[in-house]
Amino acid sequence: MNTGDLNNEVLLDNSRWNFYKSFFKPLCDWLLALIAIIILSPLFIIVTIGIKLNTKGPAFFVQERLGRYGNIFKVYKFRSMIINNKKNTGNKLYENDPRITRVGRFIRKTSIDELPQLFNILSGDMSFIGPRPPVTYFPKRIDEYNAFEYQRFLVKPGISGLAQVRCREIHDWEINIPIDVEYVQNYSFSYDLKLFFASFLFFFRSDNIYRKV
Repeated sequence: MNTGDLNNEVLLDNSRWNFYKSFFKPLCDWLLALIAIIILSPLFIIVTIGIKLNTKGPAFFVQERLGRYGNIFKVYKFRSMIINNKKNTGNKLYENDPRITRVGRFIRKTSIDELPQLFNILSGDMSFIGPRPPVTYFPKRIDEYNAFEYQRFLVKPGISGLAQVRCREIHDWEINIPIDVEYVQNYSFSYDLKLFFASFLFFFRSDNIYRKV
């Protein structure tokens, strides 16, 4: 294969990659998120009432995260912890952690607390599959990621991803970031489809959701 043929092949691959990333995947995400919200709306109402009855405070937890290209957006989750919890990312959560509410313990074990991120998908900030969005200041600020690590920000963050499927119990960015980059480097429809269905196998599992001691 001569240089011209190689360049044409690279351009073709990039064109397919960009079509999937910029059009096909966002369209599928939006349609699936809309359908899921409609179907799960009774569950949203029940969980919201349960949280409000269990503890004082808002039903939703809102936090700034880093998205595609390092852009800041607000992520939504059902609140699973007491509202006077100190904002300390370094604190580890354990199964009997007193900061977790009674309802929060259940929705964390079943991953129901993540469902409000369907609205993040509708707004275009997230996808079903992709690297999990870090907070703006941890493990690093956006300008502190090196060139290799920054690759994880070339795609939209997801509700689930390769790191969550491969090692759900590991909450170590030094381990998860290379896995996120591996996902980006293998980005494709078939890979996303495989991770999408694999995520369902872990969604309602109650094991391995807390950090190992």
